[in-house]
Amino acid sequence: MTLFYTDQYVLPLPDGHRFPMRKYALLRQRVEADGLAVRGWADPPEASREQLLRAHSQDYVYRACEGLLSEAEVRRLGFPWSRQMIDRSLRSSGATVEACKAAMDHGVGINLAGGTHHAFREAAEGYCVFNDSAIAALELVESGMARRVLIVDLDVHQGNGTASILADRPEVFTLSVHGAKNFPLRKETSDLDVALPDGTGDEAYLAALDRALGDAFERSCPDFLLYVSGADPYLHDTLGKLSLSMEGLEERDRRVFDRALRYGLPLAVSMAGGYARQVADTVEIHLNTVRQAVQRLWR
Repeated sequence: MTLFYTDQYVLPLPDGHRFPMRKYALLRQRVEADGLAVRGWADPPEASREQLLRAHSQDYVYRACEGLLSEAEVRRLGFPWSRQMIDRSLRSSGATVEACKAAMDHGVGINLAGGTHHAFREAAEGYCVFNDSAIAALELVESGMARRVLIVDLDVHQGNGTASILADRPEVFTLSVHGAKNFPLRKETSDLDVALPDGTGDEAYLAALDRALGDAFERSCPDFLLYVSGADPYLHDTLGKLSLSMEGLEERDRRVFDRALRYGLPLAVSMAGGYARQVADTVEIHLNTVRQAVQRLWR
């Protein structure tokens, strides 16, 4: 399959910044070494202004792109503003749109970044500038590529920005399975929220996931699936608070992919968060997601 990646994903950050930016380049190296980029690599385009404005306000897009965010807004984002940061955000959103198009042709498309689910219509938050899932879902619907889109967000943090942006869009169903006591402190209302207690392990998580997927598929009747995978439910994740093993996370991915296969749905994947004590663990979890997607869905 074609995988979407650019070296611009690796944003220079100040010393001591907690975001593990180098995970993207390391993941690309591992995917390459494992021969998973069957059709090669694609350098993603920037999301267009039209695509951005389906999910974000004109004023916010202008101020974000021109460096006019206030100090408080930049603190809420968590990254210092730079032209490189905006270029990265535009390409990451464009990559998820392109992954959706690839999925229509080949069953699955993968963005080795993305999952920026904390970005709101008029605000950045939690390392997220533009909401690639909302942008891609609305592109699918507005372009006529899909009638009903299901977003399955399994990052450990609630997809609050996605839920807010898409609250009044019945064509897009939002499912978020996340830690109940984790960021964000103030949750939004997804179409289906499953909030799990701290320390939830493999067995309880997978049981909750099965119930949530069954409910979401029944209620949404989707013809396209967007999967925000997330490596941060891992038991050694510094921001996670859940206790999934690597094997449990692999099984999580299998269950999402097998559900898409059962219903014959094209599926696009984004990586989302991951803050393990050892960055190699985060990379391994993301790599397992890519491998499972290739094995189960690529055609």
